[in-house]
Amino acid sequence: MRKNIVAGNWKMNNNLSQTQALISDLKKQNQTSNAEVMIAPPFTNLWHAFEALRQDTIEVVAQNMHFAENGAYTGEVSAAMLKSVGIKTVILGHSERRAYFNETDASLAKKVDSALSNGMRVIFCFGEELADRKAGNEENIVGDQIKNALFHLGADAFQNIVLAYEPVWAIGTGETASPEQAQDMHAFIRKTLSEKYGNEVADEVSILYGGSVKPANAKEIFSKPDVDGGLIGGASLKAEDFFAIVNAF
Repeated sequence: MRKNIVAGNWKMNNNLSQTQALISDLKKQNQTSNAEVMIAPPFTNLWHAFEALRQDTIEVVAQNMHFAENGAYTGEVSAAMLKSVGIKTVILGHSERRAYFNETDASLAKKVDSALSNGMRVIFCFGEELADRKAGNEENIVGDQIKNALFHLGADAFQNIVLAYEPVWAIGTGETASPEQAQDMHAFIRKTLSEKYGNEVADEVSILYGGSVKPANAKEIFSKPDVDGGLIGGASLKAEDFFAIVNAF
């Protein structure tokens, strides 16, 4: 039985005091829900967030990591470093990392390998740009991103992989794929997995939708059979909005 997951990606937001305040608000909102709940603060606040939520059900995850174990990579953070401060899950391949930091399918494959070899769980992101969607090429783009970065893995690896479909044209724009568009792509993603690894693996992998999910549209998006939750950006920075989304299941 695959899990429902709602993960809040804080991106480059919130200093330490703001992090403390938001976590305090999240604790007040957090009750038993039908979803696994995660937040991804910036690197500087991961340890504080982990400590503050150590006794809570909210998991603290990282927004990124390097593929190397250590070395001369100024400004980078390894899987082992993340694990040393309590982090067991990492977001990889977010469209902003691909666009602004030139991450490629090949480099992401190496990051995925490093995370998995260190016993971490991966939330792997992918999605098409507006031009791809307008050209009717979205399935080719999404299929290639998944295959190039993940299809070298054995079936067992997918026990530790969560997929996150994020149409680039709907991130931070206020635009949202319709629930039907989201379902169609999620069904295609599951079919792509099934063709490589079989129905059992495909049916067990959680696939999240990311792209301007809000309290007003979360319930309808999450009601679709192949949508297992959301990777939430802006709405995760307000505790009340975030938990309105969490409780949309």
